[in-house]
This record gives sequence, structure tokens and C-alpha cells, in this order.
Amino acid sequence: MGTGAAEKAMMAADAVKVSDLRWLKPNSIETERILSVLDETIAKLELSSLIPRIISSLDRFADLLGPEITANLVEYQKLSKQMEQLLVAAEEEDAANQRGSLHLLGQHLKCSVRNILRLLLATPSLCKALKYEVWAREPAREPATEAFIKAFGEFRNFMLERLLTSPTKEEETVRLMENISLRINKNTETITALQAELAAAIRTRDEENKDNMIKDLKNSMEVLDECSKNNILQVKQEGEKQQKEELRASQARCARLQQDIQQLEEQLNKQVLEHRASELALRKRKCRVETEILNWVQAYDTDMAEKQAEFEEVHAAYTKEKAELSLLMEKHAVLLQEYSQIEEERRINEEKKKQALEKLAVMTRAATRIQAFWRGYLIRSIFKPKKKKKKGKGKGKDKKEKK
Repeated sequence: MGTGAAEKAMMAADAVKVSDLRWLKPNSIETERILSVLDETIAKLELSSLIPRIISSLDRFADLLGPEITANLVEYQKLSKQMEQLLVAAEEEDAANQRGSLHLLGQHLKCSVRNILRLLLATPSLCKALKYEVWAREPAREPATEAFIKAFGEFRNFMLERLLTSPTKEEETVRLMENISLRINKNTETITALQAELAAAIRTRDEENKDNMIKDLKNSMEVLDECSKNNILQVKQEGEKQQKEELRASQARCARLQQDIQQLEEQLNKQVLEHRASELALRKRKCRVETEILNWVQAYDTDMAEKQAEFEEVHAAYTKEKAELSLLMEKHAVLLQEYSQIEEERRINEEKKKQALEKLAVMTRAATRIQAFWRGYLIRSIFKPKKKKKKGKGKGKDKKEKK
């Protein structure tokens, strides 16, 4: 009876402490670091519990995970199968031969899990999406995994309580628990001794002293029950006193936190007003810039429309002139061909004319020579008889002189 009441008092005190944990804040950098390590470990444990479920539906999660994480998960799946095969072989054969292979494969498996967790924790949004998808399909974890994660969470809360508890308060709590434990032990020993005496008295079944002994034992039991009730009442009073002290400390802590919250809210309101003013100025500047941009865009559109109209006119004129140019080019090709023919005819005529002139010149020179030769011949033919007469007269003179 005394033990049950003490346990209820302790459970009530623990419940009050746990309910106040959400109002507590770390008061040192070391405490924050320890809690961040524990929280990160819990997150890794939760992600590790999701890996088998992700692998069982890897095709469905492949697009969400990406190629690198998918490749690491496939490698982890292969290593897990190899580990299962080695464990089965180790059960059938000598375990000493398989110990080295199991150790090496275990190291590879740990490295694979670390790589997967590193890649997953690098993208928090992916972790949230995976938790939502997996828990939507299979909300319950394996009992062993759930129990381990729950125990680690309780360990985290216990560490937080220990870190936030001052050494003096912790010593007082330890002394109180030791005193309660000692009293419970003494009461238990007394009850056990009295029960043994009562059993001995019953076994002896002495008719003469039976009633007296039973009365004495009943009186002792009543006295012991009264003492136990007093002890339990005292323990309850001490527990309530400690609970009230902790409640006052918690209320003081809450008051401090409320003051901090008020100060932070004032700072927040001040910053909100400043940010609203800056936002209003930026909005005005944005509207002004948008108006300028709209004006520039309209001016650009107008200029481009004019340029487009001018371009279309120029392009139409260019198309027309190009068509005329093609016609002129065709005519030019025909005229060029005709001109080539005329030039060829002119060349042939010039050659013929040149040949005729050359022939005429040759014939003229020949006629001139023939005429000259003919004139010379006539002149010679005219003067030749006269020369003969003169020669005859000369010869007669010579003959006369010789005579």
C-alpha cells in the first residue's frame, strides 16, 4: 500500500516535469549542441526506418529521389541481400570462416546507409515528401523500430531535463528519493517480519496463546498501518510541496519567457512598421519603374510598327524592283546573246573585209608591178631599135678607120 502511493506520487511529479518540458529552453551553447545532436540522431533513425519501405517501392519513388539516391538505394539493396545470404551460410557452416566476410560487408553496409542519409538530409523538402508518401501508404512502423525510436525520444527528454536541472536541485531530488526509498524499505522489512511472525504463530497453533498473539499481531498491524499511512501522508505532503516549488519556478520561468515574448513582439511590430514603410517606398518605385517601362514598351511598339510599315513598303518596292530586274536580266541575256551574235558577225565581216583589203593591196601591188614592168618593157621596146641603129653606124666607122 505504501509502495503504490509513493509510485503514484513519483509518476505525478514526472508528469508535471514532462508537461513543463515544452516551456523550457536550453540555457547554454553546450546544451543546444547536445540537443541538436540528439534531434539529428532521431531524424536519422526515422529516415533509416523508411529505407526498407522506399526500397520495396523503388520504382514509384525513383522520379522523386533522383538518379544518385536511387543508385545508392540499389547498392544498399544488393548489400542487404548479400548480408542475408552470408548470415544463412554462417548458420549452416562454421561461423568463424564467415566472420571476416560479415565484418567487411557490414562496414560496406554502414557506409551505404551513411551515404543515403547524407544525400537525403541534404534536401529537407525531399525528406518531408518521403515521410508523407511512406506514412500515407504504411502508417505503422515495425514494433522493434517504433520502440527503439520512442525509447531514444524518451532518452532525449530525460537528457533535456537533466541538462536543465541545476546541480543543487538535482541533489535535493536525489536525497528525497533516497529517503523515500529507505522508508519504503524499512516498512517493507517490518511488514515482512510481522507476516513471518504471524505465519509462525499460525503454524504453532497454540490454543492458549493463539488469541492473544493474534490480537497482538493485529494491534501491531494496525500500528504499522497507521505508521505507514503517516509516512505516506508525509511523502505526499513533501511531494506536493516539491510540486508547488517546481510549479512556482515554472511560473516564474513562464513569466520571464512571456516578457521575452512581449519584447520580441514589440521588436517584431517595430520591424514590421519599418518594413511596411520600406515596402511602400519600394512599391511606389516599382509602380514608377513599371510605368516607365510601359511607356518605353509603347514607344518601342510604335517605332517598331513604323519601322515595320516602312520595311513592308521598302520590301514591296524591293520585290517589285527585283521582278523588274529579273525581266531586265532576261532581256539583257537575250540582248547579250544578240549582241554576241552581232559582234561575231562584225568580227567575221571585219576579217573578210581585212582579207579583201589585203587581197586588194596584193593585187594592187601586183598590178602596179605589172604596169611598171609593162611600161618598162614598152619603153625598152621603143628604144631598142634606135640603139641597134646607133650600134650599126659605129661599127661602119670602125671598119672605115681600119681600112
